[in-house]
Amino acid sequence: MNEPLLRLRDLKVHFPLGAKRLWQPQSVLKAVDGVSLDLYRGRTLGLVGESGCGKSTLARALTGMTAITSGELAFEGRDMSRGSAADWQRLRRDVQMIFQDPLASLDPRMTVGQIVAEPLRHLRKDMSRAQRGERVRAMLERVGLSGAQINRYPHEFSGGQCQRIGIARALVVEPKVLICDEPVSALDVSIQAHIIELLQELQAEFDIGVLFIAHDLAVVRQISDDVTVMYLGRVMEQARGQALFERPAHPYTRALLSAVPRPDPLVERSRERIRLPGDLPSPSDPPSGCVFRTRCPWARADCAQQRPALRTMNASQQAACLHAETIAEATAGTVAEGECLAV
Repeated sequence: MNEPLLRLRDLKVHFPLGAKRLWQPQSVLKAVDGVSLDLYRGRTLGLVGESGCGKSTLARALTGMTAITSGELAFEGRDMSRGSAADWQRLRRDVQMIFQDPLASLDPRMTVGQIVAEPLRHLRKDMSRAQRGERVRAMLERVGLSGAQINRYPHEFSGGQCQRIGIARALVVEPKVLICDEPVSALDVSIQAHIIELLQELQAEFDIGVLFIAHDLAVVRQISDDVTVMYLGRVMEQARGQALFERPAHPYTRALLSAVPRPDPLVERSRERIRLPGDLPSPSDPPSGCVFRTRCPWARADCAQQRPALRTMNASQQAACLHAETIAEATAGTVAEGECLAV
């Protein structure tokens, strides 16, 4: 496989909490705590996990909107982990983002034409005004809107149409990486399918790498080539292709898969779900050892003592669990292995 467009190694994003007191260490919120992953051209990496696990913070760090505490972030081999504001400004054209709330991400005082043209004004100063207008109309039509709508305002569009405008704005400068922060979670199910299909078509057309953030594993399975599962700022499991859905190695992944509804009502009523006790711990005071151990039904004494590193389970799968093999053997043929997720 070619060199990755984005390469992360032990990336951390920590936020200090409150003023530091004399003789006491300052409390720190560990939003992202040592994440490593690779994003390749022409492939989609799905990033999943519960709300509060650090997905959106990681996305903001990848676009320079949030400062990186430590670790390596490289774009096409260029180290951006200590990049200045000027360095990130030069990278803006290559890394673009689509946000979760389609309407809130668009300026209500600007027309659709102005919104989509804004990246061109800042990042393509070589283009004339006429060229920008032509490019904007072509991009709006490519995402399923009409060039005649160029002078309308965001409130005149539906949620799905506003997300199409957001996609047009992100792709109008022809980036190499597209970061999608839960782009379909605020949309109706029928609209979700159209937006996902559009993203797949545009990815193939522009040959870009896509980081697709979501908490819905059914959607992630439909669009992703690779999958990374996060919990409390750390990576629990990584896999290529369908390995994660067919053979989940980490207990947290198994719990997420068991929560996804099945299309067959008979199967849905009869199957047993894995219910995790308690709530997500605070990232400012994470559990020792394995951060998932306080909710894991398979936790043992050594899970509190040792932080598990990502271990290779097979040629296409890694998991951060001390007892992954034992759990897989004890639960073979149960939970979600081989089942078809509903989309």
